[in-house]
Amino acid sequence: MSENVVVIYSGGMDSFTVLHKALKAGKKVHALSFNYGQRHKKELDYAANVCNSLNVPHKIVDISAINTLIGGSALTSDIEVPEGHYEEPSMKQTVVPNRNMILLSLAVGYAVSLDANEVYYGAHSGDHAIYPDCRPEFVHKMNDVCGIANYTPVTIMTPYIDDSKTAILTDGLSMGLDYGQTWTCYNGREKACGKCGACEERLEAFKENSAVDPLEYE
Repeated sequence: MSENVVVIYSGGMDSFTVLHKALKAGKKVHALSFNYGQRHKKELDYAANVCNSLNVPHKIVDISAINTLIGGSALTSDIEVPEGHYEEPSMKQTVVPNRNMILLSLAVGYAVSLDANEVYYGAHSGDHAIYPDCRPEFVHKMNDVCGIANYTPVTIMTPYIDDSKTAILTDGLSMGLDYGQTWTCYNGREKACGKCGACEERLEAFKENSAVDPLEYE
């Protein structure tokens, strides 16, 4: 019988690849998505469509009320999304305070209810510069906590923690994945903007893989 695991699935490139990596490893995946009030919640529609096509159990949980406590991010508040690469200081405006700790805590609780002992999320090295909750030291400490927070320990799995977005895409393309089924842009408009940090990193990954991004851009 397949092992139950929870995958935090945003609908973006990284979690899309993680989801398929877990499936190819023979895991019984339970996908978990969150509406935390992000302006690009269009990604949740992409997540739902993928899970439906794969017959993967999928929950979308509305936790948007947390924005009464942790506003101030360009992803959740009425602040213009900055343009440019993730390495630029302006990208700090896209940090949602404590987001991954909150999402991981909820996912771990879900895992315990499923008798699952692993929770996957798509942190990678390209996020380290700007997002503290995607860094290895954060994951290690969360693993320490999740090992003692319940009667059954749960392990946080980050298969791409030391890899770049380019490397993630390389792995996904080797699996034959269709990235037209993902949404990355921080602006939730009809087409991707091509200018925000998320779009720039995505386009860079495709260029470095000598591949064409199937998404349409403005």
